[in-house]
Amino acid sequence: MRALVIGAGFGGIAAALRLRAKGYSVTVLDRCAQIGGRAQVFERGGFRHDAGPTVITAPFLFEDLFNLYGEKFSDHVTLVPLKPWYRFHFADGETFDYGGCLEETLAEIVRIEPKDGDGYLRLLHQSKRIFDVGFTELSARSFHRFKTMLRQIPRLLSLRSYETVWQLVARHLVNNKLRRAFSIQSLLVGGNPFDTTSIYGLIHYLERAHGVHFAMGGTGSITRALGDLMLRQGIDIQLGQTVRSLTIEQGIVKGVVMEGGRSLNADVVVSNVDPAHLYGSMIKPSEQHIATRLKLRAAEFSMGLFVLYFGTTRTYPEVAHHTIWMGERYRELLADIFNEKILSEDFSLYLHRPTATDPSFAPIGCDSFYVLCPVPNLLGKQDWKTDGPPLRDRIVAALGRTLLPDLATTITEEFFMTPTDFEHNYLSQYGAGFSVSPIFRQSAWFRFHNRAEGIKNLYLVGAGTHPGAGLPGVLCSAKVLDSLIPHAVS
Repeated sequence: MRALVIGAGFGGIAAALRLRAKGYSVTVLDRCAQIGGRAQVFERGGFRHDAGPTVITAPFLFEDLFNLYGEKFSDHVTLVPLKPWYRFHFADGETFDYGGCLEETLAEIVRIEPKDGDGYLRLLHQSKRIFDVGFTELSARSFHRFKTMLRQIPRLLSLRSYETVWQLVARHLVNNKLRRAFSIQSLLVGGNPFDTTSIYGLIHYLERAHGVHFAMGGTGSITRALGDLMLRQGIDIQLGQTVRSLTIEQGIVKGVVMEGGRSLNADVVVSNVDPAHLYGSMIKPSEQHIATRLKLRAAEFSMGLFVLYFGTTRTYPEVAHHTIWMGERYRELLADIFNEKILSEDFSLYLHRPTATDPSFAPIGCDSFYVLCPVPNLLGKQDWKTDGPPLRDRIVAALGRTLLPDLATTITEEFFMTPTDFEHNYLSQYGAGFSVSPIFRQSAWFRFHNRAEGIKNLYLVGAGTHPGAGLPGVLCSAKVLDSLIPHAVS
């Protein structure tokens, strides 16, 4: 039996490996030049850049994929624990190092606010309660049946999932800086902490239980190892190939049609495409279930991303591997981005310096960086050809005044990506960085289902599906398929 996987992001890669283990002949199709989806690798002038995810918090999910074939992930990829996990740099110049052992984290918290040491322990306890249900029990369970959701409602209510991430954090911490630091994680999966369900508060315990790691050689070393594993298992990988539409006959998916008109047949199709693009552009409305059409019509999307990649002709050894550079405004800035969809003069930033851990990312005596700035998605109607260069200048100036002195004269080999690039390169609806937002009404059963509604033999993985965005989420979305797709029949 033949399976087609559309998209070679981490969700598509994991789905392909799981289907091959079930006995399917698997072909993976992707429009990019490399596998990995948004985890592309860019090389410019001797500088290397991981284009997408850089934080590894659930390495056991990668181990699972290699274990399917009697191999060890650690034989192919070297992970190193980071310390700190993140350094927060606040607008007044104060810093907060988050990560390391529990005692070190508590010491940093108490240094800033003595009252919040016990509060953090209570937050961590609540995060574990959410993790035990939301991740351990439900992240790999399909929610395509509403009765599955109904059975979980009492437990979700007992965990106060109706709260937002901000409300969860604010119940336990009193210091405003610490509240910001411990609510920022929802932005890593595309959610405004003032709107995102507190289910995503489980990230705190996930980090504490399994650590925050970096793959030597970068995230690209993981995609290369997974690509080699797929090839060893006979999976056909076709890159530079864009699927135009799905072939559906009497409610059953039969294959795909490529740009250019080539048709491929399959018994099973797994989409790692943004669900909004899948249902909005690749499947006719007449072939969709009404629930899917309604879900698409009411969808709210995550923010966009402006990502500046650059090298420097000197090193900045005092800068941590991961730095969260916080602007003066927080709630108001997020409202501008998510609700008003306007591009403000101010910003907050995520700065990645992989050369802090792996010097191979840059020539000797140099550093490699990327800086990620949350911005409105394309519903904001910004003209990024006009707005991109001034935003780049403001970011370089701000970093030059603070973390990276003389950046304007040391920056080299730079380029940037905007929501327009995300829309074009990855077919992300409205250029959203993380597909649909992780608000409560777009979680679990309310999110796009892993088993397509009304179309037999079509399955979905990736950021826009259950359980959500981020590497652990998309890897778990493929794990859901184990209970949905039977073994191949010869």
